[in-house]
Amino acid sequence: MSSHFLLSAQARTLSLKAIYKGGEDVAYMTFRRLRWPETDGEPVCPKCGCLDHYNIATRRRFKCAGCGTQFSVTSGTIFASRKLSFMDLCAGISIFVNAVKGLSALQLGRDLDVSYKTAFVLAHKLREALSAENKDATLAGEVEIDGAYFGGTVRPENRKEDRKDRRRKEHQSTERRVVIVMRERLGRTLTFVTKREAEGVKLAVAHVAKGTKVYADEANHWDDLHATFPDAGRINHSEAYSADGANTNQAESYFARLRRMVTGQHHFVTARYLHQYATEAAWKEDNRRLDNGQAFSSVVRLALSSAKSASFCGYWQRRRVAKGA
Repeated sequence: MSSHFLLSAQARTLSLKAIYKGGEDVAYMTFRRLRWPETDGEPVCPKCGCLDHYNIATRRRFKCAGCGTQFSVTSGTIFASRKLSFMDLCAGISIFVNAVKGLSALQLGRDLDVSYKTAFVLAHKLREALSAENKDATLAGEVEIDGAYFGGTVRPENRKEDRKDRRRKEHQSTERRVVIVMRERLGRTLTFVTKREAEGVKLAVAHVAKGTKVYADEANHWDDLHATFPDAGRINHSEAYSADGANTNQAESYFARLRRMVTGQHHFVTARYLHQYATEAAWKEDNRRLDNGQAFSSVVRLALSSAKSASFCGYWQRRRVAKGA
């Protein structure tokens, strides 16, 4: 009996041992080949597109022979002004993709022997890059849609007489959000973070092509889907999880991964960054059948094609200024 692909040797095509054994030069060339695949790693000026350049070998930089611009393999990307070595970046990305149910910044920092702050920013930059893969995408075919609440847990008071009804709005946390997932069967996954699950109807109209077969559960707010998708399939979970092809099992599979990530790894996720964790879970769910070498290459390509991060470049410095330190 053959084993599952993820249990096979074919799923393990990259290891930390190989990254550190290869050394800094091999890691640097890996970045070059993944940033400029059309020229097999030969630099292309990000300003004018010129191929002619001068090497500044002592600084791992290049000078464009056309416009005179100096640039490096990470210029203009989320890794711009990096402090980590290329070897540590490769190791960090490898650890990130291998952690299929998420990885805390504290653990990543321990594995790389860097501070929590460094690991936190690196992980968030990678999540930001993953969101670029499905930006402005439109789903078609058969699409499942569902929503689930995350965050905003209010602990009950110790004594019974001090406890409040946490079902009432005034006793609920402002951090509570809904993650809306729209997932093509055997296709892509889009995620959104809203305050109410009913907002998913407008999101479906905006991001799902007309004529698509949409599936949702029995919640009343999904009734409005029928105005745009007349033959939308519905499944009542109190009666069955799947009936006559109608189910939201792929959406539930995504939420299972996201819940294990938030509850088991991160423990606390703020509403401000919940969308990034949702994006990470969606990417890992969509690419769960890739070997880890392909997953690593895909993440590096996305990172090197993403612009400099406005949110996380200088993140901790801005926080210190905001606190008046």
